[in-house]
Amino acid sequence: MGIQNLSEDVFLITLPEQPQQSDELESVSRMLSDKVDSDVVIDFAKVKMLTSESICGLMILERLLRGSGHRLILCSVPSVIKQIFVRTGLLTVFEFADNELAALGYLRSGQMSWAGI
Repeated sequence: MGIQNLSEDVFLITLPEQPQQSDELESVSRMLSDKVDSDVVIDFAKVKMLTSESICGLMILERLLRGSGHRLILCSVPSVIKQIFVRTGLLTVFEFADNELAALGYLRSGQMSWAGI
């Protein structure tokens, strides 16, 4: 997993092919929990597997960010992974973007991005 600070108020998290996201997202949540003053974009381009623990970690992170007035946008989500969000009914919980640039555009414009799927 890679974490980049794209600007003073946006983090980009790039997940690996088979992320142990519960640990990775937990570390991001810990990093942000003391002082949540950033939006987060998570790049799923390499992800091939998503577990229930991963989904739980994403939900915790989304709730933490939303509670502080910030956003979590999932981008470059492969179609097989998109189906997990569809089947679990989580399309309205998370925001989606086609790619990193689109996600950053949504953040800059204040536009919501549920239509990205």
